Amino acid sequence: MAELLASWAAEERWMYPAFLAMYAVIYCVGQLVLFRRWEWRHRLDGASCLISLAHGSAAALAAVAAIAAQPAGNRGFAAPNSRMQDHVLDYSVAYFTMDLLHYLAFLPGDILFIAHHLATLFVFFTCRYVVHHGAYALLVLLFLAEVTSLLQNVWTLAGIWRAEVPTAARVYNTLSPPFYVLYTIVRGVAGPVFFLKMSLFYLSGQAVDLIPWWVRISWIIVVGAAITTSQSCTAHAAKMMCQRQAWQSAEKKEYK
Repeated sequence: MAELLASWAAEERWMYPAFLAMYAVIYCVGQLVLFRRWEWRHRLDGASCLISLAHGSAAALAAVAAIAAQPAGNRGFAAPNSRMQDHVLDYSVAYFTMDLLHYLAFLPGDILFIAHHLATLFVFFTCRYVVHHGAYALLVLLFLAEVTSLLQNVWTLAGIWRAEVPTAARVYNTLSPPFYVLYTIVRGVAGPVFFLKMSLFYLSGQAVDLIPWWVRISWIIVVGAAITTSQSCTAHAAKMMCQRQAWQSAEKKEYK
């Protein structure tokens, strides 16, 4: 991983086409090879999870490396993007492009995910290709969003098969409590705290010549909406988990 990140830092070419091609290959392998015997909806979810697995943990590590590689003075909300930071943004833009195409082609009715991907692409695209500043803030948010990705995708895949495969059900039930706790800490506490700091800086008007008002306000709206939606989903999922555990406890007592 360290060698890969070092090669990214030294690479001067535009990396987005290569990243998009990589995700397309991974997606096709999932659809046509790994999950070809799954029923159609499970096959779609599995292929989407596969490219998410390829993106999540790698993006989180790359975001940390790209931030750490910058001098302390360049780790600010309006700092210029480094080459490494631009590559990390392209890596994520390619992933969200591929997953957006997946939803538009096969699940066009899933408006929430399509809106989320379009909004995320807008934020990353404006940072990478329009203002060329502010990657520090977005990469911190990217890390917070993706640090739970591996656990979340394994949990999701287990959830797909929990009704039919007992082992998947055990994995799903085992992972649910730690997943919800970690997800709540990251998305419910750390994310909002950093978002508040980011918002206060952008609303203060500092470095407005580097990041225009229309960009900073749109970032605040998009990220704020994403955090609010994430918290709502987490609260609902946690409520469902507690209800399920209560039902299971009641069934065990009744059985005894």
